[in-house]
Amino acid sequence: MIPENGSQGKYPPELTIDVDLVRPVLERFIRREVENAGLKGIVLGISGGVDSAAAAALAAAALGAENVTGLWLPYHDASDRDDVQAVVERFGIKFKEISITPMADAYLAQAGEVDDVRRGNVCARARMIVLFDRSKEANAMVMGAGNKTELLLGYFTLFGDAACSVAPLADLYKGQVYLLAEALGVPDRIIQKTPSAGLWPGQTDEGEMGIFYFQVDRYLYYLVEKGERPAKLLERGFDADFQRHVIGLINRNLFKRKVPVIAQVTGRTINKPLKLPEIF
Repeated sequence: MIPENGSQGKYPPELTIDVDLVRPVLERFIRREVENAGLKGIVLGISGGVDSAAAAALAAAALGAENVTGLWLPYHDASDRDDVQAVVERFGIKFKEISITPMADAYLAQAGEVDDVRRGNVCARARMIVLFDRSKEANAMVMGAGNKTELLLGYFTLFGDAACSVAPLADLYKGQVYLLAEALGVPDRIIQKTPSAGLWPGQTDEGEMGIFYFQVDRYLYYLVEKGERPAKLLERGFDADFQRHVIGLINRNLFKRKVPVIAQVTGRTINKPLKLPEIF
């Protein structure tokens, strides 16, 4: 079941989803996107966390496990290997382990003094080099595992873990991914573990952001889905400091949720995908 950690408490009932309805919608979405691209399968990074585990389960159900390849791309630390293996075995997907340590360290050795965030970003982008290269080899599409909470807060590496061609979980808040993961049969050991991007030893998502996922999920639900103003949210128990912190994260990271902005100098820019009719 979904973890109930400290002040997170129970998952907000207003955010509960009908997983029996959501699951087939996401599976059809995956099949459609892969087929429309003329590709054969999915490649995704498996981290040992709940998001990538749920994404792998959806892909296997949508396309068949034989058409899904999970890549584990560790940097030095290999502590999550048992959790990664548990996901691979549970859903029967193909698996490959490739260390990004040599490629990341080759750059970091020339980068001078770097902090943990810069190092984590380098690793996230190195992983995407591998994922997109292996997707070409397999004639497959790269699947992302980002969720709506992380995307709104900007808690991802631009052109790193957010880089993908299909993102089935991106309209689900973090806690909703837990609900879906449980229904998909993700191993309980993964559902119960503390969320961490693995950017450095001891790093946790909630510790780095300074907020609990379940608390911010509920806040984002009323702010984004219901369109309630901060004054109204004060009445719901969200104090001013918390709201300033969350809204600050959303606004500061707005650029990360946009496609590259194109300066318009001709009659028609291609800010959106352009598909032209065939003439033969």
